Formats: sequence, structure tokens, C-alpha cells
Amino acid sequence: MTQSSTSRRAFLGGATAATTGLAASPVTSARAQETVQLTMVSAWPKNAPGVGTNAERFAKRLEALSGGRMSVRFFAAGDLVPPFECFDAVAQGTADLAHSTPYYWTGKAPALHYFTGVPFGLTATEFAAWLDFGGGQALWDEVTLPFGIRAFYAGSSGTQAGGWFNKEIETLDDFKGLKFRIAGLGGEVLKRLGVATVLTPPGEIAPALASGAVDGADWVGPWNDIAFGLHRFATYYYMPGFHEPGPSLEILVNEETYQDLPEDLRAVVQGAARATALETIADFAYHNIATFPRLAEEGVEIRRFSEEIVGKLGAVTEEVLAEIAASDDLTGRVHDSYMAFLKQAVAYAPHAEQGILEMRAKVI
Repeated sequence: MTQSSTSRRAFLGGATAATTGLAASPVTSARAQETVQLTMVSAWPKNAPGVGTNAERFAKRLEALSGGRMSVRFFAAGDLVPPFECFDAVAQGTADLAHSTPYYWTGKAPALHYFTGVPFGLTATEFAAWLDFGGGQALWDEVTLPFGIRAFYAGSSGTQAGGWFNKEIETLDDFKGLKFRIAGLGGEVLKRLGVATVLTPPGEIAPALASGAVDGADWVGPWNDIAFGLHRFATYYYMPGFHEPGPSLEILVNEETYQDLPEDLRAVVQGAARATALETIADFAYHNIATFPRLAEEGVEIRRFSEEIVGKLGAVTEEVLAEIAASDDLTGRVHDSYMAFLKQAVAYAPHAEQGILEMRAKVI
């Protein structure tokens, strides 16, 4: 944020003084009172497909839906703060808003793992259902509000790929000794299988692969991965990924900024986040589908993890989740709520999306 909390309140409450002597109409004065200048940061490189582009679209949507009463200065990753400092920037008031993903901040609260993606967990649609109707949003608020941050769902990239490797992963032993770029709980699971995990910002993934600093990398899916050039530095592409069935993106809002907004502008923030969430899911779905044929054109060899590997990944995931759930009371409650809905979703899926996808594959 470019203003302190005190000066921001003075700005919101005292804008009429600037119009004194100008014979402004009541409507003009009220409009001036509510004009808000906001600073927004992002964890993504400028124009990065799906993530960077939808972050900027959110900023523009705020301005449009507010009729110009909200003005947003947008900064891509590294332009104002480094990508992994967005949370602190919003908490401290350096920025009013951020577009990022919750598992970048799990060092502050382990419960945030459940609001990005759990290995073998909820899909994007299922996550949105839990968030809106299963108590997930209230729990998310409990996690972030003590930091002075309010979080809103900003969509998903859909089921992610398992990543790029320079050798085939045929047995569990093939994981041992690998240096692999990955974030979140998937990284913890792989670490327990002998992988040396590395977390680099998105813009540094391709250079790390090219230089040999890592042997493989997870990013998103065909659209983003080809756009970032990862196919130039690794041959084997494992799909789908076990670790992020429906990973979530977020809009972070400084809570003082949010509370200082008039009620209708708070509704604008909420509505803009919801619109961005839908647009983001559609954006990724369309472009991943459209980009997929390029993998073969580029000579990429698509592989799938074996049943043996999947079974071990599942067993280790269970261990990891049990440890995280025991870390504190709030994380335990988030875990219990998430897992209860996941069990319901697993029971339902064969009779819904999973079922129709299996049927469709037999006839199309």
C-alpha cells in the first residue's frame, strides 16, 4: 500500500475537503470520497500464461466494476517485491492486494497447504464446493485474518502434470538422488522417497533445468510448461500429477484496506475475485487442451507413474498429512474438514465426472 492506515483513512474520509470551493455537486463529492488507490503485487512474471495474465485481469476488473472508484497499480513478480514476499507485503501494508497461491506461505501457517492442493485430494470443482458450502472459506479466514489478510479464491489451473524428467521413472529407486523443482506437499512426499527438492520462483525454473541445477521440474501443465520452454530441457513428461488435482490461486487483501472500503466496494472485490476464478479455470482448461498436441510435435514423451509408484506415493502422502494435521489445533480442524469432504467426493465421483469420463473415452 502506498499510504499508511492513518493516511488512507484520512484519504477515504476527507476527500471532500479537496473539493471545497469548487461548487461540486453532492454526487461528485460522494464519488470523490470513495475513490481508492490500491497497490497490487503478484507472485508471477508479467504476462505469464494463466497466472500473470489473470492477475492483471483481476486488477482491471476491479477498476471496471467499481466504475473507476478503485484505481490499481499492478506490479508483476520482482517489480516491487520478490515473488515469495507477496504475503508479507500485504500483511505489512506495502501492498493492498496480491495474486499468488497459498502454499507459498505454509512456513507461516501449515494449514495453508489445504487451500492450494493436497496430493490425491480435491479437484478444482470439488475444492470450490468445499470452500463455498463445506465451511472451507470460514476456516481459510481463521488462518489468514490473524496476519491482517483476507483471502479469496481466484481459480485453478486444473489437474496439473507430474513434471519433467531427464530419465524415465520406472521404479521407486529412480527417484533417489534426483534434484527436482517442486512446491507444496508433493515436494515433501518426494523428499521422503529420496528426492532432493528445490523451490525456485516460476521465472527461474527453465534456467535451472537448462543449467543442470535440477534434474527435473514441476510447473503447471502443457500450456504454461511449453510457454516457459521446459520441453527444451527435459524429454519425459509425466501426466497427470499426483500432487495437485486442483491447485488453487488466491487474491490476498490487506484487512485494514478491505475494512476501510465502503460496503459496495467490498462487494466489488468479492465479485471480481469470483469472476476471475471462473475465467481462470476456463482459461487453463481451454489452453491446456489446445496446447496438448504440441507435446508430440516437440518430441516430448508422455509417461504415467506406475501403479507401484502411485501406491507408494499414496502411502507417504497419508503419513505427511497425519503429521501436518497434528501440528496445531487449527490445522487439525482444517484437515478434518477437508478430508471428510474428500471422502464424500471420492464416493460420488464414479457416478458423476469420473464415470462419464470413462464412458466418453469408450465412444469418442
